[in-house]
Formats: sequence, C-alpha cells, structure tokens
Amino acid sequence: MQKANSLDGSFGNQSVSAAERRQRISLVFRAVAPRYDLMNDLMSFGIHRLWKRKLAARVADVNGIAVDLAGGTGDVARLLIDGGRRVVVCDPSLPMMMAGRLHGDVGLAWLAGEAEKLPLADASVDLLTVAFGLRNATHLETALAEIRRVLKPGGRFVCLEFSRPAAWLAPFYDLYSFLVIPRLGALIAREPQAYQYLVESIRRFPDQLDFAALVQQAGFGDVRWENVSFGIACLHFGRKPDMKTGREGSLPPPPSPGEGATDLSAIGGKVSA
Repeated sequence: MQKANSLDGSFGNQSVSAAERRQRISLVFRAVAPRYDLMNDLMSFGIHRLWKRKLAARVADVNGIAVDLAGGTGDVARLLIDGGRRVVVCDPSLPMMMAGRLHGDVGLAWLAGEAEKLPLADASVDLLTVAFGLRNATHLETALAEIRRVLKPGGRFVCLEFSRPAAWLAPFYDLYSFLVIPRLGALIAREPQAYQYLVESIRRFPDQLDFAALVQQAGFGDVRWENVSFGIACLHFGRKPDMKTGREGSLPPPPSPGEGATDLSAIGGKVSA
C-alpha cells in the first residue's frame, strides 16, 4: 500500500520540506490561474466536466451549506447551486478565485482558506466537496481531520481525484500524461513545469483503496468509491457519523478550530481573506 505521507514531503518527484511544498504549490496556481480552465478542457478533452457533473448529481439530495474546498475558479461550485443550498468556494489561492470571478459569481460566496486549517466553525457545513484539490494539501491526514471537524453530524464529504486507471489503460495514460500534458502546458499556459508537477503528483496520491482507508481512519462512515473513466479519476464518499448513532464518541478527537473561524451565514459574495 502507498503511504499517504509520500505527498507531504514532496513536490512532484522532488523531496522538499512542508514549507517549501506549500510555497511552490502556491506559485504553481498563481502562474496557471489565467488559463487554468482552458488547460483542463484541453488536457481531458472536456471529460473533466462530465466527472464534475457526476459529482454534483451524486449529492443532489443534500441541502443546506455546501463548501467546495480547493474550489479554485468555481466550476464545481456553480454545479452545486440550487434553491436548497448556500454555496461557498474555499481556496488558498486568491489568483485562482479572482480568475473564477471573471466568469460571474452570482449565487457564490468566496473564502480564502487552506485545507489544513479551514476558517470555518465546528459542525457548520452540510456538504463538503473537493475536486482535484486534496492532492495539493501539505498534510493530507490533517486536511481530512479538518473536513470532519467542520461538517455537521451526518454531513457528507465527496472527493473527486485522479486515481489508478485499469491495467489495460495505464500504459497509454502514462504516455499521454508524461509526453503530452507538459507540452500542452508549455504551449497554452506557458508553464510546463507546473504541469509536470501535476502528472507527478497524481502518481503520489493514494490509490482508490488506500485513500478510502485514510478517509475511514479520519473518522468517516459510509466510505465508498466510484471509478470514472476506467479509474483515471475516482469519486470518494464519506459521511460524518451522526451523534445519535453513538459512534461519535469512539472517533479520534478533531483538531481545535483555526483562528478566525468564519460564520458562513455572514459571508457575502466577495473574496474573504
């Protein structure tokens, strides 16, 4: 089994300190923000939009407050908007959120925050989604603990992330990833190293079984996953146990709230730092 901390001390295939990892990833997203959505369409031939629509469809029954963590330009958050939800984009990258607001932000609130120290109150969120974002967290287990902390009892967690494709597809996928994607990054985004990091970090993220185990170890129940496009990406699901089940007392204690915990009812449409 792959160890989760292979992400924590790395930047792609390079070994770095946690502080350097955090700084480098911040610079990556600052650099790619203006053409991030275009690159996603080109790299995936638009298929990423189908994956994200599937994510939204799987949580159509969840109302209340929804937070799209590492929500970047807001493409997933826009799919979550309906009459029964208040939707918040939470992302550490101000340039990414500013790029997203150029597409319009009606119905969305924007909040700057990192996965390891979410600026949200305990038990304040009904639904937390994250698409292709936990791979960029500095400490994966800490991020999962924070997600559990901010969810209400019974709250839902859904993560869409790159994973391990079927064996027959893996060789072709690897060739495309390492030969084509960095060149597209150079041509379109003028940032080949950023997209080299992308393909390398995908290989360091836990596979379907290992990540599901981490989600369960973080204290979530109803843990399962659903492959999309033959496992190129995967939807992971979990639920914060309801206190009425009596299971909450046996779970590991959540971390203390980060400084400046935000009352989501007070958030407007601006980017809050």
